[in-house]
Amino acid sequence: MTDSIARTRSNPENQPTSPLRAAAHALAINAAAVATLAGRIDGKFGEAVDVILGQPGRVVVSGMGKSGLVARKISATLASLGTPSLFVHSADASHGDLGMIAIGDTAVLISASGETEEVLGLIPYLRRLNIPILALTGDMRSTLARQADVALDGSIEREACLHNLAPTTSTLVAMALGDALAIALCEARGFQASDFAEYHPGGKLGKRLKTPVRDVMHRADLPICAPDTSLKAMLPTMSEGRLGLILVMDGQTLHGIVTDGDLRRGLERADDPGSLQAESIMTKDPLTIGPDATLYDADVQMHESKVTALVVADPAKKVLGVIQIHD
Repeated sequence: MTDSIARTRSNPENQPTSPLRAAAHALAINAAAVATLAGRIDGKFGEAVDVILGQPGRVVVSGMGKSGLVARKISATLASLGTPSLFVHSADASHGDLGMIAIGDTAVLISASGETEEVLGLIPYLRRLNIPILALTGDMRSTLARQADVALDGSIEREACLHNLAPTTSTLVAMALGDALAIALCEARGFQASDFAEYHPGGKLGKRLKTPVRDVMHRADLPICAPDTSLKAMLPTMSEGRLGLILVMDGQTLHGIVTDGDLRRGLERADDPGSLQAESIMTKDPLTIGPDATLYDADVQMHESKVTALVVADPAKKVLGVIQIHD
């Protein structure tokens, strides 16, 4: 009894009492909060998109504390998706960084409470320059929400923090709304993967957006068999090829491919597996991709078609190689 009373006193809000439960509880709160956001994509959100599209300048994103970190990330995402943007720290703004903001820009001010002094301090300067103000706040009755041209609702029921204190769920919601805004603008501008590649020349992502399939495809010692090749003969060809498929060729003509799955299905269905030939189990008219397509194009085609490899062929349908999803 005494132990029970002690546990109750140490955990008055009946919160999770183990690290794993606390982690799961936090994720559940965050997931529920983000799930509600789709219902807030309404006319106000559309107005925010239109305001930004109607301005010739950049999107200036500002906030303090954790909201400032969120603002920095939102600004970076906007820029990477075709909307020029910069981050201005709300505290630094009044010490010279206001000079970074120019006529024609749009301001996105982030404050969970909507009453952050440094954030509100930007408003008079922005008004003097006739800069539209978009607010992202957790309190739609706050000063920031009232003074903004458009206010987006980032309210939450509670923070994932066990004590409902540390900005956790509120920052996640703000970031999710910022991402949604960036993606909406991306769609409105007709931003393409090729545009994205121009802004991301480095790293693995940049490589896949820029590298043509011909530079990576498997072209030597491709696993090939004739249409009348027996199952027994196909097995070592499949194993040694290590591509998960065999090209069924008649001279220079591609008749189809035999995949690992085709082999398994053929074995399961055949009364006499020894009588199976490549042409009876192959996938006819397999998916192909051109040698000048990018690795990104290949990734998209494979994921959409739920395959793990593509035959690389030129416009005349001559087989040049094979590209795999992990290449």
